[in-house]
Amino acid sequence: MIKQKEHLYVEIYNYLKEMIVNKKYKEHDKLPSKRTLAQLLQVSPLTVDRSYQQLIMEGYVYSVEKSGYYVSKQIDLMIASHDKAIPFDSNPIVEDSYKYSFKTNIVDTSLFPSSTWAKLARQVLSEKSDALLNELPAKGMKDLRYELARLLEVYRGMTVDVEQIIIGSGTNSLISIIIELLGRNQVYGVENPSYRKMSQIYTSNDVHLIPVSLDSHGMNPLELIHSNVSVIHVTPSHQFPTGIVMPIQRRIELLNWASEHHRFIIEDDYESEFNFVGKPIPSLQSIDQNDCVIYMNTFTKTLAPSFRMSYMVLPKKLLTSYKEISAYQSCTVPNLEQYIMYKFMNGRYFERHLFRMKKLYKQKNNIIDEIFSTRKDIEVSGLGVGLHCLLVIKGHRNEKKLIQRLMANGVFIKGIHEYYSTNTQTFDSTLILGYSGISLSELKNSLHALIQLIDLEK
Repeated sequence: MIKQKEHLYVEIYNYLKEMIVNKKYKEHDKLPSKRTLAQLLQVSPLTVDRSYQQLIMEGYVYSVEKSGYYVSKQIDLMIASHDKAIPFDSNPIVEDSYKYSFKTNIVDTSLFPSSTWAKLARQVLSEKSDALLNELPAKGMKDLRYELARLLEVYRGMTVDVEQIIIGSGTNSLISIIIELLGRNQVYGVENPSYRKMSQIYTSNDVHLIPVSLDSHGMNPLELIHSNVSVIHVTPSHQFPTGIVMPIQRRIELLNWASEHHRFIIEDDYESEFNFVGKPIPSLQSIDQNDCVIYMNTFTKTLAPSFRMSYMVLPKKLLTSYKEISAYQSCTVPNLEQYIMYKFMNGRYFERHLFRMKKLYKQKNNIIDEIFSTRKDIEVSGLGVGLHCLLVIKGHRNEKKLIQRLMANGVFIKGIHEYYSTNTQTFDSTLILGYSGISLSELKNSLHALIQLIDLEK
């Protein structure tokens, strides 16, 4: 039974989802109309519509215009009966010259709670002067890991043991640990297109890396099956740069691939906190029943890019191997940052800060939607989830020339083709609009300047 504090649409969403998962509604079954369900439950049709939209976003339901809502393709998650849980022991910044910048790796620093952070820092320095000078466990401060476990349970639906959580100074250090655990003889797969730095991290660790193409739902399972890949790095909650939110069917297909062949999935959940159109999509790790997902997240988007603290959740079957390598490792995050972060989370300052960020970024979403709503020649894709969206310039095929013109006129922005492993352009020019670092007061001017230059190029 849902807690009374939850919204009505969440209750309806959970009820319908349970009926679908338990096969009481079967594949392609027609669901009750919004009006019928609203009358039956004595709620507003808008409430029912919100429930259906969440189910559509997660891939459980699809809609047919002028017909109604239907149950999507159902794929059963395989549970490997032969796998047994392995026991574990529970014991200087360079300023650029661009007038307008649509970067994707910055945030609105005006939101950072500087006074609260300074207050907590003074408390830590006063109360923990001795502890700050001593070495913490290789996994990181235990109290902070408890707070991370609570956060994951509340916001990502994950139930994890504190011993599964490893704190590190950024994605690079965590991936290095993963490669040491899984081995350099494995073949690693990354999404194509994807964040270039991610590929560079893997290749710098001397592993064989293969780019795997995407379709409209994320990493292509057919291409994956025919490759020699044994470990994949995916961003299911908000793929970069395409913005794809991976539906439940594709998530299960990837989990089945990993389970069937004893492989691993690295889930990069880098922007999952920012969903402006419904409740957060459940993490891949939360539906994994075969202990094959390595979950990763970071505070670079929720706090600041310079805040080099990330964390991962290891499958329990890797903890024995981790214990062996941790004997010669140390936690790469300074004690002071960990103690402050613990107080920041334990005092619920983090949740309040996240709420403020989401409120402001939602306003920015609305401005972008309003400005481009009248443009039939520019399609906005991926708005509403994450901190960037795509601008598809219909009929324009020379993306490189467009980017050069924008840069020459004081606008920093990147095109999607830069993130592909091949340089062939086969579709309309597509710009990656990062809006998180632009102040609310300057956003409209920045967008109008961008549109004016795009029009000149066309």
